Amino acid sequence: MHTNAKRWLMAALIASFVASYFSARFDQYYLGLAIDVGINVMLAVSLNLINGHTGQFSLGHAGFMAVGGFAAAKLTLLTSDAYFPLGLLLGGAVAALAGLIVGIPSLRLRGDYLAIVTLGFGEIIRVILQNSEFFGAATGLTGIPKLTTLCWTWGSAAIVVYVICSLVNSTYGLGFLCVHDDEVAAAASGINPVRYKVTAFVVGAFFAGVAGALYAHHKRVLQPDSFNFIKSIDIVVMVILGGMGRTTGVIIAAILLTLLPEFLRGFADYRMIIYSLMIIALMILRPQGLFHWTRKNAPNQ
Repeated sequence: MHTNAKRWLMAALIASFVASYFSARFDQYYLGLAIDVGINVMLAVSLNLINGHTGQFSLGHAGFMAVGGFAAAKLTLLTSDAYFPLGLLLGGAVAALAGLIVGIPSLRLRGDYLAIVTLGFGEIIRVILQNSEFFGAATGLTGIPKLTTLCWTWGSAAIVVYVICSLVNSTYGLGFLCVHDDEVAAAASGINPVRYKVTAFVVGAFFAGVAGALYAHHKRVLQPDSFNFIKSIDIVVMVILGGMGRTTGVIIAAILLTLLPEFLRGFADYRMIIYSLMIIALMILRPQGLFHWTRKNAPNQ
């Protein structure tokens, strides 16, 4: 863990506290948009660990988000608002368990096969929630207390960025990069690719679950259809646009793709077409990502 990273973390946490203190003076629309930005940064950075740094291709990140959101929301509905911090941890833990369950049998696959498995997992989660009376079935959960603040969201996003950057740039994190570059060579050198892929899935799923918990207590209504295939594609687009494995670029892309629909409300029906054309153009013109750049001594930032 580098000193500069710790300084950036402290600065981000202090900024989140200050912004939250003055948030009562902000317009509620822009305040909600700022919270959406923080949640999407968490989702994109956590998926970047799986898709970018480890070289896998997951299409089920919305499923982990749904698991965390419904678990945390149910806890606060059954208990009280005081259990909100515990709900965040519970949402992350349940999502991490789901990541472990789907990771162990499926991460021996790679490429298109892995993408299909994770896509199926996300749809299974959605269908289970739709048919579970405990979680409100198709109607979902309503009346969730609004507990997500700017401080909780931006502070959590800062911690997610710090943890993943520190993990990837650590000695252990070199294993993720080895698996990304060449699984066969990594296995030949004594690295267990499956273990590293499962670790990436569990860590990424944990933070997606926390993001889902914050989302639940921000929107106050959770419906299974909110976490469908399109939601997973939204997160994947952020990672691709920002540059696979480039944390800073992914953060910028998450911010832009959160704000862009607000400026294009009249074209909301064509958003997925725009996203699809954007991916095609990027793969042809700039396959390394729009915000990809190289810095000395920091190849994974």
